[in-house]
Amino acid sequence: MTQTADGQQISGLVVKEQSGFFWVETAEGRIYRCRLRGRLKEVAHASDIAAIGDRVCIEAYPDGTGSIEAVQPRRSAISRAVRTDGARGAGSPEREHVIVANVDHAFFVFAAAQPAPNCRMIDRFLVVGERAGIPRITLVINKIDLVAGDARCPFALYEQLGYPILLTSAHTGAGVEALRAELKDQLSVFTGPSGVGKTSLLNALSPNLGRAVRAVSRYHQEGVHTTRDSQLVKLESGGYLADTPGIRQLALWDVEPTELDGYFREIAPLVSACRFRDCTHRHEPGCAVREALAAGVLAPSRYESYLSLRDELESRLRPMTLNAHCGKEKNQCPVR
Repeated sequence: MTQTADGQQISGLVVKEQSGFFWVETAEGRIYRCRLRGRLKEVAHASDIAAIGDRVCIEAYPDGTGSIEAVQPRRSAISRAVRTDGARGAGSPEREHVIVANVDHAFFVFAAAQPAPNCRMIDRFLVVGERAGIPRITLVINKIDLVAGDARCPFALYEQLGYPILLTSAHTGAGVEALRAELKDQLSVFTGPSGVGKTSLLNALSPNLGRAVRAVSRYHQEGVHTTRDSQLVKLESGGYLADTPGIRQLALWDVEPTELDGYFREIAPLVSACRFRDCTHRHEPGCAVREALAAGVLAPSRYESYLSLRDELESRLRPMTLNAHCGKEKNQCPVR
C-alpha cells in the first residue's frame, strides 16, 4: 500500500457493479465505491475493462470512494457477444460483455425436466466455458424429483467427456450438501438458461441466498441500452458466488469458426489427423472427425452442435465483412 497526494493505492476485488460504479473489497474487508479512471474508459469500447471478479488497483479516498487505476490480467472470463451501435462498439457491430472474471469453478445449471434439457444449449455453454479457460466446469442437473428412473442417463455422454455431473433437487434437498462442499473457498459462478430453478437451488443452499443474489444480479441486454447490476456474494463457508439470471441468448465471443473444433473435447484431438489443415469437417475427404462419426466414436448430437455453432459464427462474420467493404467503397456498396 502506498500513499499519494490524493489517497492510498490499494489492491482489491471487484465484488459489485452497478450503473458504471464498482464496489471494491480490500484484504482488510473495507469496501470502496469506485469509478474507472478516465484513461481506462477510453479503451472500453470493445470490451468491459472491469467486471465482478477482477483484481484491481484503486486510489482510495477517506470518504470511502475511489478510482480504479489498473486491472490485473484475468485468469479467465465468462463473456458473451452483445450488439452495439454508434461509438460504444468503436465501429464494430459487437462488443464483449464480461459476465464474471477469474472464475475458479463454473456450474452450468440445467433441469432434468420442466424445461426439458437441451443438448444444443448445453454444448453452447460448454464451449463458452472451454473458451474462458475455467479450471473446473460442472454440469448441475436440477429438478431430478420430476423424473422417474436414472436422471443421470441423458447426460452420461458429458460425464464420459470429463464433465462432472451433479444431480440436485431444490425441492427434496438431494445433492445440496455435495454442491455446498463444491462451493467452499473459491470464486464460483451459477449460470444457465431460464426456468431451471437456480434461485430455488441457491435458497436450498442457504436461506434467502437466491433472493439476495437475484436482487443484485440482473442483466438486460438490448443493443446499447444496458442495465447491469451484478455482485459477488460472500459465502459463509468461504469463497464468493456469482449468480447470473437465466440466459436466453448466449452469443459466442471471440471464437473464430476455424478454432471452434478446439473447444469440443472429443473433436480437438482428431483435427491434426484430417487431410486438410483448414478442414471444416463438413464434406472434405480424409476428415478424421467425420470418420470418427461414422465409426460411432463421435456422438451425432455433438457433431450436429458443432456444425450449428460453426454456421452461426460464419453467418455473423458475413455482415461484418460486408460492412467493412462498404466502409471502403461507400459509393459502390449495393446495400442501403
